[in-house]
Amino acid sequence: MGPDGLLEPLITAADRALRAVCGLVEASRPSPAQDLRSDLSDAERREAAALMRVNHAGEIAAQALYHGQALAARGESTRALLLQAAREESDHLAWCEARLAELGSRPSLLNPLWYAGSFAIGAIAAVFGDRTSLGFVAETERQVEGHLDEHLSRLPAGDERSRAIVRTMRADEARHASSAHAAGAPRLPGPVRALMRQTARVMTHTAYWV
Repeated sequence: MGPDGLLEPLITAADRALRAVCGLVEASRPSPAQDLRSDLSDAERREAAALMRVNHAGEIAAQALYHGQALAARGESTRALLLQAAREESDHLAWCEARLAELGSRPSLLNPLWYAGSFAIGAIAAVFGDRTSLGFVAETERQVEGHLDEHLSRLPAGDERSRAIVRTMRADEARHASSAHAAGAPRLPGPVRALMRQTARVMTHTAYWV
């Protein structure tokens, strides 16, 4: 591919990055939180905000991972699957950001770092081929499902708005993992899965506070 052919994908990738990091993403689906109420104490509001900040940071990372993989994908069917998942994940991003505002809080200050690192990981994964890239999707979504299950157990019982968002996110993540498996995703080696868990743990623990 010549310089002209490479320029358009790079511009598109930069546009997606700016939209995700700068909060310019709009949801294509109504928020699962609409018409629900939340009655929280100050302490519960702070805990809910910290957890939703982690979820928002996770969605920033998911956007970046998919965008990086799509940029380097070899097959059009794989690229289409990745971009469709990214579009659905952008709903999660918008819902989490709106919920943070309702809770009087803000996204992680390190979102540009989360995006850059995840984009690089996605692009590197895609270099090893579409099947490896799909394996990353399946494993990432499997780990995110566990992370969201933990948050459902930690969110205040009265925070039905946040809980509805997280439940819908979890259902979408499971569907994305199933789609990747159906497309031929292999099981990643144990050391790679462990490294992914450790990387996610650093991000989630940091985003809880920063």
